[in-house]
Amino acid sequence: MTRGDDSAYGQGLPARVDTSRASLTRVNDAMLGGKDNFQVDRDVKDRLLALDPQFGRASRDRHDFLMRVTRYLAREMGVAQFVDCGATLPEAENVHQVAQRLNRESTMFYVSRDPAVLAHGRALLADNDRTHMVEADFRQPQQVLEHPTVTKYLDFGQPVALLHAGTMHHVRDERDPEGIISAYVSALPSGSYLVFAHLLDPGPDHELAGLMADLVKIYTDTGIGAWFRTRDRIAGMLSGLDLLEPGLVTLADWWPDGPRLRPLGPTQRLAVGAVGRKP
Repeated sequence: MTRGDDSAYGQGLPARVDTSRASLTRVNDAMLGGKDNFQVDRDVKDRLLALDPQFGRASRDRHDFLMRVTRYLAREMGVAQFVDCGATLPEAENVHQVAQRLNRESTMFYVSRDPAVLAHGRALLADNDRTHMVEADFRQPQQVLEHPTVTKYLDFGQPVALLHAGTMHHVRDERDPEGIISAYVSALPSGSYLVFAHLLDPGPDHELAGLMADLVKIYTDTGIGAWFRTRDRIAGMLSGLDLLEPGLVTLADWWPDGPRLRPLGPTQRLAVGAVGRKP
């Protein structure tokens, strides 16, 4: 899914793309210096950077966390099936590339409802018969797990790595995020892994509480929506799983590739994650 020099947006928009409203995936693309975004997305990016000039490092943390986890699960644990429920626009390196570089037989599923993500993915993965785009709503586990492509190519008798990195903090409480994750985990075979990342509510007296409130306002104003949750709430979504070391930590602290050269930025400190194994 590596992006080429020419954006599909410059050659004709994918069907159903709404250029009048910001898209979470396009804002992320703009934050990472991509080309597949519009002014409305860049406006959101600018508001986020005005709050925290280091916000881009937080966006990069999610990507780097996924790359490190994928390397570990594919190389050390022998996992050969990956389902990414938070598929984004293509980046310089993507989960399927990491997994298939370590095991050419790895099977990858990217789940999204974003028309741009789907259009790019289908075009760029046309020649990769072990990587599949699945158009489904990640908030509905049954819709994802019973999708014809998933049932055809996913072996539910073998371990699966389920990636929910940055998905559930965009699900309001009324949609029961805990229940959504529980349904996914219940359907996975023993020995599977949940790769999880979520935005943290540090508490009303914390020095970052004001930043959190300002971020929530931006996400609300733009129609994206974000629900920061306490450490206990996030840990509760991982109940019943055996967490790999170092447990639930900031994304940058989950087995980093090297020593930290500078302190974490404010938003980086609000992004936490963990990897849990289903017994």
